Amino acid sequence: MPKTSDTLWELAAEEVRKAEDEEEQSLHQRTVFFLGSKGGGKTTILLRCLDRDEPPKATLALEYTFGRRARGHNTLKDIAHLWELGGGDSLSDLVQIPVTPQCMKAFSVVLVLDLSKPNFLWATATKLLQIVRMLMDKACSSSQRTGIPLTFRKDHPDRELTDPLPVPLLIIGSKYDLFQDFESERRKIICKTLRFLAHYYGGSLIFTSNRSDTMMSKTRMFVNHLAFGTEGGKSLCTDPSKPLMVPAGMDSLSLIGSPSTMDVDIGTLHARSALDLWKKVFEKIFPSENTSEHKELKDPAKDPQYSELVIDSMRAQKDQELNQYKRNMSKSWRDLDLES
Repeated sequence: MPKTSDTLWELAAEEVRKAEDEEEQSLHQRTVFFLGSKGGGKTTILLRCLDRDEPPKATLALEYTFGRRARGHNTLKDIAHLWELGGGDSLSDLVQIPVTPQCMKAFSVVLVLDLSKPNFLWATATKLLQIVRMLMDKACSSSQRTGIPLTFRKDHPDRELTDPLPVPLLIIGSKYDLFQDFESERRKIICKTLRFLAHYYGGSLIFTSNRSDTMMSKTRMFVNHLAFGTEGGKSLCTDPSKPLMVPAGMDSLSLIGSPSTMDVDIGTLHARSALDLWKKVFEKIFPSENTSEHKELKDPAKDPQYSELVIDSMRAQKDQELNQYKRNMSKSWRDLDLES
């Protein structure tokens, strides 16, 4: 009931505040964090899921965009805050920016792994997921985690044998068009290993290719489920001769089986846990090459997609001044040595 002392302006302001509060309560906002292999196609997948017809650009650090989607016949639109980490695992320090306490209740992770480069798979996946988990543990108190859906039912036989993330996870194996040409036994090893990783961390797994509209359509369904709460994928495909599609909670360690060994004798491997055993077996067959990602990073200041004529000319001038300063200092030190 308005007070007699309220002015017309104060009454109007109060009505606006009420309307904004009602809209905020009915508006759903979610955060989706894309990360994974360097050059694995994260930007392409993100743009296709948002129906944006624009050429993808390389993500050099951490980029933000958003998407909107109408909910039913309501005029309000749900909002998805989309973050993308570039550089593979070499820029993992930036993970802390999108992982904040404020967004944890509606946060999800999309890990994109390049199937055409199996020697990078294990190191990239486990390093990034471990960093994300560590930051989530810092950002989330037990009360803040209330309401986050559990991956496994209470009666799932693997509840005590896995260590799911506290938020929804989707692992996307990209570049399936290249992967399908791999030798059959190697495809099986990669498929089983990624099924294990997805199951262990409580995530869904899907293989895709930007050259296939059918596969991209299924991928978009999984991503939009995380971003906008739409219907998620429910089909199951674990056949290594086909693109995998395994929704979270529908796999099991018994179905996945033991690690594919080829010529590896598991008895000679000293593993501390199931995760460590799968790592040792996989890296015996596909030795890790994750360190080369750091060498491939380019200077963002020299990337043509970020060129700015005025800034670049000033940068060139300052570089020349710096080089001249270094030459002068070098010369002065040589003269000083001669005089002494």
